[in-house]
Amino acid sequence: MPREILERPLTLRQGVGVVHQKVTTSSVQAQAFYDQGIACLNSYVWIEAARSFNQALRLDPSLAMAYLGLSDSYIGLQDVAEAAAAFQKAQSLAEKVSERERSWIDIHALYFTFLANSGDMQKYFAYRKGISDALAADPNDPFLWILRGFADEGTPIAHGQNGGVDTIAFYQTAISLAPDSFVGHHYLAHTFENTGPMDQALEQSALYAKLAPSIPHAHHMHGHELRMAGRIDEAIAEFRKADELENAYYRTENIPAKYDWHHAHNLQLLAMCFQTKGEMKAAESAYREAFALPSYSDLADYNRKAWPEFLLARGRAEEALDAAQSLIQSRWSLAQFAGHSLAGRALLRLGRDSDAEQEAKTAEQQLQQFPTGASDRFPDAARLRAEILLRNKKIEEGNAQMNQVEEQLLALPGPDSWSATLFQLESIATLARQLQDWDLAQSTAQKIKDHDPSYAGGYYALALSAQHRGDATLAKQYLATADRLWSTSDADIRAQLRLR
Repeated sequence: MPREILERPLTLRQGVGVVHQKVTTSSVQAQAFYDQGIACLNSYVWIEAARSFNQALRLDPSLAMAYLGLSDSYIGLQDVAEAAAAFQKAQSLAEKVSERERSWIDIHALYFTFLANSGDMQKYFAYRKGISDALAADPNDPFLWILRGFADEGTPIAHGQNGGVDTIAFYQTAISLAPDSFVGHHYLAHTFENTGPMDQALEQSALYAKLAPSIPHAHHMHGHELRMAGRIDEAIAEFRKADELENAYYRTENIPAKYDWHHAHNLQLLAMCFQTKGEMKAAESAYREAFALPSYSDLADYNRKAWPEFLLARGRAEEALDAAQSLIQSRWSLAQFAGHSLAGRALLRLGRDSDAEQEAKTAEQQLQQFPTGASDRFPDAARLRAEILLRNKKIEEGNAQMNQVEEQLLALPGPDSWSATLFQLESIATLARQLQDWDLAQSTAQKIKDHDPSYAGGYYALALSAQHRGDATLAKQYLATADRLWSTSDADIRAQLRLR
């Protein structure tokens, strides 16, 4: 990220959400820009957060808390060295601030120790205790309650996205202390995404979008929940709203889209919505644009696999192989792993079985280098191995492994994985039919329907299984449902339905 962008002057924004945290400064404007920085931080708008804190520091160079906020911005931007440098400047000004602000600086010192030693549970406990001690001294600070929720995620970099049942009360307390602020609603929406119930996630994300209407991520979050609730057209409207806000921002501020991590993420979810509706041309356009953008973290680059997955689903194995090769060239081992797994699947479709076997072995070797439990979260290599078994007529062994892969996919948390799992299951059902493995085809079709009762593809897959069994009546019922749910789908899908 060019420092010139992060240091550009800016104005006070409208619609970013109401946030106020009193800090030691005699400048009213510095306080206002500091508050804007905190608002942007809590919506993952790292660039504008950094610009706001830098603007506050231009107005008051001794504003220690602005350096602390700048440090958090750099953490979001994956630049730990700059984050540490900004934090050291905050520490150098600690004698000039209030006791409450010094406690925040002390907490951040514990945070950086935890960040550097995230596998050391004692460092984690020390960080969490530091927050709890600060809360004991100042229980009415909503931001400390937010931070306490973060500390229960078990990782120093989740920023409220990995919340579980233990974090709900912390975020609810923050909301009660700052009822006009969006911050608690944002993180509570993430928590309910992970834990359920979905209607509460939907409620919290709606409040977030209402309280921060100019923030793309707020609309994106609401789109998450609407998608999982089966309200697909409303979800598309929210993802499009986020896209419009982002593109207007890039034009106005002359900031290339490639520097905004959120842009590709939002495009990918929009593409999945179009794919759900059978609007494949629109889906392809959004997937292609997202894939062309760079990624700045291992997980973000891994998630770019959605594009070659889409190409495989469309029967375009050569193009999928090219896209997989791009992932293999990534700087991130997780994306390389996804690339080898997808390259193997593409090679199988191209009849290059020995090359596919080599890709499988490479992916399996990489998986062994990942932390314990990675195979459950990233079943890509197991998915490829199961397909190899099935194509080699080892049906019983292949079905057992593929069923395990499906269970792992269904267990993945979060709305992104939820949508991606839908299409993974669909690709498995398609493969099973091609190989005349009708037991797997039927069971997978049922899982698609159970996973998302609003998706036409599940009913279509069930209809094909019913046709194979000779149950024309049931097949007709399922096809009628698929026809209704795919009412705006592309011409080739409509023709496929008419043919059936």
